[in-house]
Amino acid sequence: MLLLFCKTYNMFTGIIEEQGIVKDIAKEKGNLILTIKVSFASKLKKNESLSHNGACLSVIPFTKKQYRVMAVEETLNRTNLKYLKKGDKINLERSMAANGRIDGHFVLGHVDATVKCKSVKKLAGSHVFTFSINKSDRKYIVQKGSIAINGVSLTIANVTADSFSVAIIPYTFKHTNFQNLKAGHEANVEFDVLGKYVIENLSRK
Repeated sequence: MLLLFCKTYNMFTGIIEEQGIVKDIAKEKGNLILTIKVSFASKLKKNESLSHNGACLSVIPFTKKQYRVMAVEETLNRTNLKYLKKGDKINLERSMAANGRIDGHFVLGHVDATVKCKSVKKLAGSHVFTFSINKSDRKYIVQKGSIAINGVSLTIANVTADSFSVAIIPYTFKHTNFQNLKAGHEANVEFDVLGKYVIENLSRK
């Protein structure tokens, strides 16, 4: 299981709360310290878990408008956080409240891999993003199944032997960094946790 410097009992829904802005990036040995500006920074508590492009990281309070997180080497190797630059927008979601509605699907914030965007097609009322997929991960992709891309809860629209596509509605496109995602860019992906457990258990029989 991917270690992402967070408490493992937190859960997300894949409904992006806000886009943060990367204000500073500092290297510390093999890790990165990210300083992020967001409207709810003053409400964050020390060690609170927050999803960053789908990767769960623990908060270090900084100012009323900014906070910091550490992305360790393991996280950087598995996610697109290593490509962040100052000024980039990042999808953010605070952990789900126990009494809240699950508007997306169960998302752990444990990124499984990155996928490369193959194409972006603009339609009359949506955008269709197509991503390549490794052969070893193809078993986790099910048409009309759930997937989290850069922390966004989505439904898989179409599947081929080496790719899959998702449709992005205008609201999601406007309020997440999908608007900045182009062909050739890498995105973080977390496969449906229920599907992963089923496949893992079946493989043991």
